[in-house]
Formats: sequence, structure tokens, C-alpha cells
Amino acid sequence: MIWQDILTAMLPEHLLLAGIVLLIGVEIVADKPRGALAISLLAVVAAAAAALWLSSTGYAASPFAGQYAVAPATSLAKAIVLALSVPVLLMSRHEFADSRFHILLLSSLYGFCLLLSGDSFLTLFLGLELMSLPVYVLVLLAYKRRESAEAALKYLVLGGAATAAFLMGASFLYGTSGSLALSAFATALASTDRVATAGLVLVVVAFFLKAAIVPFHAWAPDAYEGASVPVTAYMATVIKAGVLLAAVRLFGTAPVSGRTADLVAILPLLSIVWGNLAAMRQQSFRRMIAYSSIAHAGYLFYAFLGDGPGRFQAVVFYLLAYGLMNLLAFASIPPCEDDAARDRLDNLKGLFHREPYAALMIGIAMLSLAGIPPFPGFIAKFLIFKNVFAAGYTTYAVLGLIGSYLGIYFYLRVIQYMFMSPESAPAEMRSSRGLALDASLVCLIPVILLSLFPGWVIGRL
Repeated sequence: MIWQDILTAMLPEHLLLAGIVLLIGVEIVADKPRGALAISLLAVVAAAAAALWLSSTGYAASPFAGQYAVAPATSLAKAIVLALSVPVLLMSRHEFADSRFHILLLSSLYGFCLLLSGDSFLTLFLGLELMSLPVYVLVLLAYKRRESAEAALKYLVLGGAATAAFLMGASFLYGTSGSLALSAFATALASTDRVATAGLVLVVVAFFLKAAIVPFHAWAPDAYEGASVPVTAYMATVIKAGVLLAAVRLFGTAPVSGRTADLVAILPLLSIVWGNLAAMRQQSFRRMIAYSSIAHAGYLFYAFLGDGPGRFQAVVFYLLAYGLMNLLAFASIPPCEDDAARDRLDNLKGLFHREPYAALMIGIAMLSLAGIPPFPGFIAKFLIFKNVFAAGYTTYAVLGLIGSYLGIYFYLRVIQYMFMSPESAPAEMRSSRGLALDASLVCLIPVILLSLFPGWVIGRL
């Protein structure tokens, strides 16, 4: 019976692992390995379908008691984020010819799935590191510009600092509670013990480092800019989702109050303001998205000020809307042999006259990220701030709303470049074709559904 629980509960992880083993086997056996994209797509789609099936059937089990557990909510979160990685794979076709990218990506997704089911600090740490370590290599893998090596090193240092803070915080919590269970964190939220409070703060800081919350954001834009487009898209969506969903699992439904509430509110508020202000002066699309990501991480951490039962709903819906819009924007950028030229915002001038479809898709993404109704980004922000108001943090909610208005400028600037500026495209820019176009369509369909039927999606969460 226990083996049956292990096989069923970890079915998404097993399917990803099967994909990794198959990719490695093909790499070893074949002289000229082919089919890496097809294998990885099959593994990810199968894993997402398995997670969705587990969620829809209401399957819940703890095959490793106290370490690993599966519930319908965690399976649904796995299904959503695994589905978000499909456009990343489609975008990678022309960027990565061999199977190294796909092996690393599936390994990172395996860590993500393990992370969401972690029931102790031990499994949570293992999942975080398995999710993060392959990304350090992915940043360096394409190596299309000189900054890639520096970006990979900076991302590694940021990750190392987060790991050290997490382990130190977990050790403090273990010292005060005598347990590595995640419930020790909830206990620390209500504790006045200084060691427990120090452990709680260190763990929260570790998540702030992973999510690039101000003032722990400094090198994140360099990593986003130095990585290739599929890797930046993966970092901005799947990695961000993994960190926030792990934080949701850690906080659970425990109320956040007092000094902890100030910590969870003030630094995210600074991220909202600084991320939006810094994005205004960027001339690199990826760097602009990096600062946008810093601001959106602030909105997401605001969700923890709200009531416990509503956190999962607000965070998952926000991550779904935010992830789809980022992926839609990245998939629609016209390809170019010169990676630095492709990244310049100036090259988007007059894009509507050259490629109306690409300009419309990027425009939809920008409007949604800005929180303009009726796009899903508006509904996602509404859910967050509604919960913050309902929890009684009116001042933080008002300041956060004011900070969110700052972001409208740079999103609209991109639209102004594409639709209202004279055409000034370099000769090497090419039209979007093939799987990159498919990736944008894969994102567009759920965006339309989210815009038309947000209540139905929220109800399922």
C-alpha cells in the first residue's frame, strides 16, 4: 500500500524523472542526439496532466510522513506552473540545439514539484536547491554576450546568500521547537522568544533574496539581462512562482501580525515603489522586466497580510496571470542574431507596422502587467489588495496602490514605442515564426479565458 501511495503521490515527479533519464540515455547512445524538445515537452505535459488529475480527484496522501505530502491544492499549483513551462520549452527551440537545456530545465521542475510538497524544512530546502541549482547553469548556457558569465556568477552568489540565511533560520527554529516540521514557523509567528523571532526573520529574508525583494534585489536585473530569452522567461515565471508558493506553504493559514506584518509589508512596499521607478529608465527589455518582476514580487508578498484561507487563491491567481503575461511578451519579441540588439527597447519602435500580431501580443501583456482592466492583471491585483484591506492594513494597501500606479508609465512607454513611433528596425530583426509563434498562442488562449471567466477560475482555486 505504501508503494502505491509513493507511486501515485509522486507521479508528476516520476514523469519528470523519466524524461531526464530518457534525455540522458539518448545523449549517451546517439551520435547526433535528436528529439530533446519532443521528449521534454512530453514529460512536462504528462507531469502537468498527472498533477491536474490528482487535484481533480481530490487525492491526498503522505507517503513520507512529516517530510512529503500531497493535497489537491498542491497538485493544482504543480499543474499550473508545469503548464507555464511549456511556452518556455517552445521558445527554446532556436536557442538551444542540444539536450543540456532540457535536462537542466526538467531537473529544476523536479525540484519545484518536490518543493511544493515539502512538509519539513529539510524537504523544503532540498526542493529549493534542486529548483535553483540548474538555473545557475542555464543563465550561462547560451553565452550570447559577455555579460552572461558575470550574470551567472551574480545569480549564484544571490542564491548562496539565500541558502545560508534559510539554513541559519531553520536551525534557530529547530533549536527553539525541537522540530524541523513547517509548523515550527507558524509557532514562531506567535512567539515572543528572540531566537525564534531571529529564525523567522532569517527564513523570510531567504525568501526575499530568492524573490529579489528590495534591498536584496541588486544583482537580479543583471542575471535577467545576461540570460537568453527562454531562461529569463523561466526565471521570471516558474522560479518566481516556486518561491512564492513555497512561502505560501510555509506561512500556511497562520495570521501575520505585529513586527512580522511590518517586515512582510514594508520591504515589499519598497519593492513596489523602487521596482516601478527603476524600470522607467531602462533601455533593455529584459532589464525592464527584471525591475517589473521586483515590483510584482512586492504585490505577491502583500498577500501574506491578508487572511490565511485567501492567500493561496490570491497568490496562485496572481502567479497564473503574471506568468502568462510575461511568457506572452517574451514569446512575441521578434528574433535576432544579435542578442543585445534584440533586447533594446528602441528596436520595438514601429513594431506594429512590421509585425502587427507581435505588437498586439506584447501590448496585451503590458496592459495586463500594468493592471489595466479588463485584463487578468487587474483582477489579480484586486484580489491581493482586497485581502489586505479586509485584514485591516488600510495604510499599507493605499500606499501599495499608489506605488502600483507608478508602473503604468513604463508599460505604456513600450506600447507607445510599438504603435506611435516611426519605424526604425535594424535589418537583422526577423519575423516570429514556428514554435515561438505557437508559444504565444499557448499563452493567449488561457489569457482570454482568464479575462472572460475570472470568477470560474477563482472558484476552482
